[in-house]
Amino acid sequence: MCRGKYSGLEAGVRSRRAARLAVLREQRFRRFYAGYATSLLGSAMSSVALAFAVLSEGGSAADLGYVFAAGVIPQVLFMLGGGVLADRIGRRKVMLAADGARLAAQGVLAATLLVARPPIWLIAALTAVVGTGEAFFTPALGGLMPAITPPDKLADANALVGVAEAATKVVGPALAGVLIGLTQPAIVIAVDAATFCASLISLTLVRVPAIRPAAHSPWRDLAEGWHQFRTQTWLWVITVQLALFNLLTWAPYLLLGPILAREYLGGARAWGTVMAAMALGSVLTGLLLVGRRPRRPLIVSIVGSYGYSIPCLMLFLHLPVYAVAAGASVAGVGSAVFSTYWTTVLQRRVPQEMLARVTAFALTGSYALGSAGFVVIGPVAAVVGPGRMLGFAAAWTAVSTTVVLSLRAIRSVRLTDGTD
Repeated sequence: MCRGKYSGLEAGVRSRRAARLAVLREQRFRRFYAGYATSLLGSAMSSVALAFAVLSEGGSAADLGYVFAAGVIPQVLFMLGGGVLADRIGRRKVMLAADGARLAAQGVLAATLLVARPPIWLIAALTAVVGTGEAFFTPALGGLMPAITPPDKLADANALVGVAEAATKVVGPALAGVLIGLTQPAIVIAVDAATFCASLISLTLVRVPAIRPAAHSPWRDLAEGWHQFRTQTWLWVITVQLALFNLLTWAPYLLLGPILAREYLGGARAWGTVMAAMALGSVLTGLLLVGRRPRRPLIVSIVGSYGYSIPCLMLFLHLPVYAVAAGASVAGVGSAVFSTYWTTVLQRRVPQEMLARVTAFALTGSYALGSAGFVVIGPVAAVVGPGRMLGFAAAWTAVSTTVVLSLRAIRSVRLTDGTD
């Protein structure tokens, strides 16, 4: 009797787990996800290898900054164009072209590093090609997801994508460190090129409905995307919030966190522990979010952004490394919650034919200020102190999140399983 009862309970638990991962039974999503996760792992490895490649070629800290900037600036410049193109000719086609360009650039860089000592300008130029590919791939990805995932499983798919992104940020640098120690940075960059090949193969196997070519100009496409973006009040409000967040919270955290770690936490190893704790919090939360469908996902998403203030507060208070790591894990939890449900609302409430363009507007607006912020954070921190800047960042995040939550445009957004 008891055995039958417990067997029934175990069967129920297994059934619920299977239902939560049902999105992986969708062939198109499964094929895409396998290639995309592989590509993410390669990119996480390559970022470490690129730094050591520059330094091993005699590059200075300034040279490394130029190379990193070469990868970021094209994303700001070309993302809007990438969104327009994806909506005009098809998201999968744009993603295939972007992966092909990144495969070629990383392959050439790896080969050059193996046989010669390339100048910094060449490394920066090839890195810019990779960044340009990212600018075209990212908005197209936002438009592709609803085409390969049923509406009722879209949040689960976004959660699993977030899990892959967070997990590869932990595993990738560790694998890169081992491989660089055994071989050289060029080999790791070559591995990244191979992972773009895996992404190309998986995208080739994914079949999506063809997009009818637009009869009007790209400028009209851009204008229509802007109109859709600005008429969705909840969307532009959150984009403004993200722009200021990246400028006043996230960029200072990424830049000043390592400085404070060096001053009092114990150096690079301590900061690595903090970043790993954040990624772990994001991975575990992403797995728990699979199968969860809140009626007001946008409110849940915004509440998650409170978590970003915690590690900033811990550093401001000069708490020990385990406390900062615990705060970072809370930020990871918030990151997973915010990203999963904000992305899902965007994909469900924006017309599918405009989704890549609107995603590009949101991402460009969100990240442009943060990229510029790296230029001014250092000088400001030299005057007011890094701890005080992070204290302000914690306060700003908490206050701005509360203000956004109070807005009716945010609180009124609801989703059901089938319709908005």
